[in-house]
Order: sequence, then structure tokens, then C-alpha cells
Amino acid sequence: MIRLLTEQTTEMPFETTPLEDIQIIKGVSFPAHMTFRQLLITGPPGSGKTTMICKLGGWSEEGYIDLSMNRWWAAQSLSLRPREIHLGFPFVGHEKGLAVFDKEWLESDVKPAIDLERIKTPPEKRFFFSVNWHKRYVFEFLLPPADLLLERRLERSKRGTHHVDEDLEQKTIDAQIRVYKQAALFMHQHGLSVYLREDTNGVPLQIIEPESE
Repeated sequence: MIRLLTEQTTEMPFETTPLEDIQIIKGVSFPAHMTFRQLLITGPPGSGKTTMICKLGGWSEEGYIDLSMNRWWAAQSLSLRPREIHLGFPFVGHEKGLAVFDKEWLESDVKPAIDLERIKTPPEKRFFFSVNWHKRYVFEFLLPPADLLLERRLERSKRGTHHVDEDLEQKTIDAQIRVYKQAALFMHQHGLSVYLREDTNGVPLQIIEPESE
């Protein structure tokens, strides 16, 4: 049974296990089946996306996709890989997708719940010459522990380089991580290649499917 995340916890709504079949790319371990140009790195603010991209020598310009938009998988921002990608999510009570660093989301007293039913997913490959969107991308979710992420962002806030670190609270960090965990599970369950990593130097983790009852 998949455990749903509550308002008070960032506990995983699924279990993970380290990948055993890996390859090393520029000193970083990745799934053996992945090619370098499939990789898209995402995660909440301060999770280490830019650090990872710089280490890999990927595209430093940040990309953005709104998961509630039709055919987001064909967006021009995904054509350059490996790349850091910010995700826009559909939230209950909001017509347009929001990133977890958007002012409208950050200033909500009670952070809105992600509306999973409005997330669009690419179709399965049906014909020989059609694009296999499920295999075109590999999404890496960088999801450090909440206390570590808070510590990093508080330290970063002293430099004043990122406005998203202003007035930072633990509950904001918890809510941001919770959204990304729910999205990772949803994308995995809909056939996309998804794995997780707790730190830029950590091992890739795969989601374990819950056993059928």
C-alpha cells in the first residue's frame, strides 16, 4: 500500500533501493541503461541541481516545464540535455501551474495540495516510427533530507544570491520536498524513467513498486 504524505511529514510515500547496475559518468554514478543525453535533473530549490549540471558539463541555462500543459514532453526547453529543469505543478485551487518557488505558492498560509489528476503524461509508443517519449528522458529527482536542505539554504541566504531563500521556514522546505516526492511517484507509475538521489554525490535510487494485495 502506498502511503500518502501528510501536511506534517516529508516521509517517502514509497520505498527505494540503491541501483546495482550503474555506470560512472564524469565521476558520478548513474543507471547503466541511461545515455548522457537523456538526463534531466530536477528538485526543490537548493537541492544541488546547478552543482550537478556544472559537474557534468551540461547545459547551465535553467529550463522550465509545466506538467499540467498538453505535450510538455515536446517542449523546446527539453531539447538540450543534460539540463536542470524546474517543474511547474497543478495545485488545487489554482488554474495555472506553479513552481514551488513562485510568489503565489510561497505566500500561501496553507500550501495548496498538488492536483495529480491534472498532470499530463506522454502516450506510449504505438507505431514503429512514432517517438517513444517514455524512453526519451530520464528524470533525476535530487531530494536531500529536509534538515540538510534547510541548513544549506540558510547558509546560502547569507550571500543574498537567491530571493527564494528569504524568510525561509522549515515548513516551506517540508512542503516543497513533499510536492516533488509525490510528482516523482506519479511520473514513475505512468511509465517515465525516474530515479532519485539524496545528494549530488549519492547513489541513484529506484522506486520499489508496492506489492499488490
